[in-house]
Amino acid sequence: MKMKKFINNPTDLTKELLEGLALANPETLEYVDHKFIVNKHLENANRVTIVTLGGTGHEPAISGFVGEGMVDISVPGDIFAAPSPQACFEAIKMADKGKGVLFVVLNHAGDMLAGNIAMKNAKKENLNVIKVITQEDVSNATRENAHDRRGLVGCIPLYKIAGGAAAMGKPLDVVAQIAQYFADNMATIAVAARGATHPATGEPIAELNDDEMEIGMGQHGEGGGGRMPLKSADETTEIMLDALLKDLNIKSGEELLVVVNGTGSTTLMEQLIIFRKVHKFLAEKNIKIVANIVGETLTVQEQAGFQLMIARMNKELLEYWNMPCNTPYFKKIKSKGGDL
Repeated sequence: MKMKKFINNPTDLTKELLEGLALANPETLEYVDHKFIVNKHLENANRVTIVTLGGTGHEPAISGFVGEGMVDISVPGDIFAAPSPQACFEAIKMADKGKGVLFVVLNHAGDMLAGNIAMKNAKKENLNVIKVITQEDVSNATRENAHDRRGLVGCIPLYKIAGGAAAMGKPLDVVAQIAQYFADNMATIAVAARGATHPATGEPIAELNDDEMEIGMGQHGEGGGGRMPLKSADETTEIMLDALLKDLNIKSGEELLVVVNGTGSTTLMEQLIIFRKVHKFLAEKNIKIVANIVGETLTVQEQAGFQLMIARMNKELLEYWNMPCNTPYFKKIKSKGGDL
């Protein structure tokens, strides 16, 4: 059965959604040259700037996190598709305000191809740019083969950590080291109970029986090899947390950032029930949650499921996390009493 969606001409999907994003957030970002979502205050950036890329169809990611304290330019592709290498190269040039550019790329084939070509062109012009790859999906490769791991929702907190370090005036090599450390100490796993559809066609891109779920499904419907009978929220969360803690070798006494990311049609009710179990499960192991996001940050259209992400934290990373930021879908405000 085709999915019903309120759209116009399918060929105009990307353009119209990006126009809508910019119109809804006129003080924060702008849609430039029908190619980029740009931080409205980029011209005043006397710091390292951040560029990222990725397909649309995952809203609010990735363009909804453009703004002060996170991403400066997002290079969006069409629905579930990478943008062109030339657009990425132009974005890097546009972003550089004299302090260099951090270029964040999620590990998907099209994004990596575009990112690698853009980096070659940037190096030819002697641009000061460093690339960091997010590749934290534990379900499709071991940590020893991390170059084969997909990038999932972990890119969002990484933007915040790197953006906080950049806002503090750290030089590019240090911002890149911080971002890489965070990338190396995060892990994500996804579960789906129902697949998504492509909005241009309404046709399913992944199908599951009513009594099934799949742990490890990618954010474009890629199989994860973990298909099993549907389980309760607590049972599912335990399976996923066990895999994440084992992957990062998390020990008693450590501190974590946790993200529960709904992937499209998983209600906030369900996400909060999941986070409750995460909190209780970790507390029993003397592992403390020091930062979290619960909500939809990177979706897969109307996929029913969620991504669970953890990252090892320390005092320095927490300081970057708590730096102020102002983007359409994530904000931190500095007050006299601290961050709100």
